[in-house]
Amino acid sequence: MVQVSNAVSRWGSSGLACLTGPPDGPPDFSRAEVLARAEQVATAVGGHLGLEVDAATLLAGRAGLLGLTRGGRISAGGGTRLLSARDGWCALTLSRPDDIAAVPALVEVDEVPADPWPVLHQWATTRLVSVIIDRANLLDLPAAGLGEAAPAAPRIQRWGVPGLARGAAGLLVADLSSMWAGPLCGQLLARAGATVVKVESTQRPDGTRAGNREFFDWMNSEKLSYCLDFDHQADELRELLAVADIVIEGSRPAALTRRRLGTDHIAPGTGRIWLRINGYDQYPGRPAFGDDAAVAGGLVGAGPVFCGDAIADPLTGLEAAAALAESLTRGGGELIHVSMAGIAAGYAGLPTTPPVSECPAPPPGAPPSQRRAAELGVDNDAVRCLVAEKRLLSC
Repeated sequence: MVQVSNAVSRWGSSGLACLTGPPDGPPDFSRAEVLARAEQVATAVGGHLGLEVDAATLLAGRAGLLGLTRGGRISAGGGTRLLSARDGWCALTLSRPDDIAAVPALVEVDEVPADPWPVLHQWATTRLVSVIIDRANLLDLPAAGLGEAAPAAPRIQRWGVPGLARGAAGLLVADLSSMWAGPLCGQLLARAGATVVKVESTQRPDGTRAGNREFFDWMNSEKLSYCLDFDHQADELRELLAVADIVIEGSRPAALTRRRLGTDHIAPGTGRIWLRINGYDQYPGRPAFGDDAAVAGGLVGAGPVFCGDAIADPLTGLEAAAALAESLTRGGGELIHVSMAGIAAGYAGLPTTPPVSECPAPPPGAPPSQRRAAELGVDNDAVRCLVAEKRLLSC
């Protein structure tokens, strides 16, 4: 009982209870063991990489920065809703302009009101979850059925030849990911002494640049900024990927393959590691964000309600960092696949606790202030020099 009580207390003090539950009801403590497990993973990551990793801050820090609180069946960030379908629950995310523009096609009408959610709720009640998901996927909308994904630990595949065991310090990391999960993994490597290059497309920079600047700074302040046209400068980007010790990517496989920038086109070399993060390992082209991926894994509070803030994102970033750190101890030479929904499902399988507790549930705190992240492309020349140096060393 002492262990459970401690887990509940930490869940409350972290701000995660404040982020979980109905907006007009008490905070929800039912997923307290999620933080307890994340703390174990954070301790392992910190031990491998030689730094302190605070799991509670990683899981609740964005909400602290943005002043978010629980919304029940509306995600803390506001972009995802739980919809009651004819045979269960599903989540739909409308976080991009293209998502909102696709709603009329989803519900098969000519137009919808400026606030499409009432129409979507009414439409969903007469549809099967499977039908909703299939239609959403056709329109490239992030959607998930509650509990549809099975638990999936990071999947390791041999890629090249292992080298010597090593730490992160001094390694060159090409971080092609965006938003939260991949950038968090890159952030931890940067804190451990790696040179992390944040790679962005001139056509589609990381969407969080246009959002809360403090969050973007938190994830990326210790990285170099390298921005180029993926279509017209693919050869230059390929040179970076060919010399990087670690590559982090969260793109759909087709996006890199058609530019000959995937693992089939980059020589693996000795000891190199390629980390691939996607929403669903079995459906790599399916879009996903942290809240809908959590719902897919069944990681929700009682009700159901959303759990935390886009919780599949930081959990995936933390688990990906653990997989990378362990790969480094084996000498690398590996391709690591991490599924956000699969990770969420693994945490959803942990024992639950009673949702109501007398423990305090203050709002989440913000992480420490960070220096401003580099402006887009400001380090292009420095990165080109790094690539040239690495190529000389490999000759």
